[in-house]
Amino acid sequence: MADATALGEALAQAGMRLVYGAGDVGLMGAVARAAQTNAGDTFGVIPTHLLSREVGKRDLGRFIITENMHERKKVMFMNSDAIVVLPGGAGSLDEFFEVLTWRQLGLHQKPILLMNTAQYWDPLIGMMTHLVDQGFAEASLLDFFRVIDTIPAIMTALDSARA
Repeated sequence: MADATALGEALAQAGMRLVYGAGDVGLMGAVARAAQTNAGDTFGVIPTHLLSREVGKRDLGRFIITENMHERKKVMFMNSDAIVVLPGGAGSLDEFFEVLTWRQLGLHQKPILLMNTAQYWDPLIGMMTHLVDQGFAEASLLDFFRVIDTIPAIMTALDSARA
């Protein structure tokens, strides 16, 4: 939670817009609240069926309601310059693998950053290496995302992507 809050603060202070799933719960809610507290620009996208479950945060700079998850991911992706994946569950993995697959297929060049707080993503990184070692993916797959442990390093990577 501390890293999520620090990320929201850092994004706002750097003048970077937060594009996210528009929830007011968990880590995504913490990032958004911290960005807002620091006068950051926030852009939330949520499907109708998650409005109550994820407590749709309607006080954002921009708030879009989509019909379904596919449309949500598309709108978020189209309005983002980079992807930062915080520790999370199946939804975070779904979003990570979708943008990773699109990158592998050459559909975009946006940076994909795994925020590896307390080595949360280490098992995933091991699995990705296993895929390559077993011949189910080319080694280049591992070059399509970066694993970053600190907020300052994430901000440096995001700032480099802006240049």
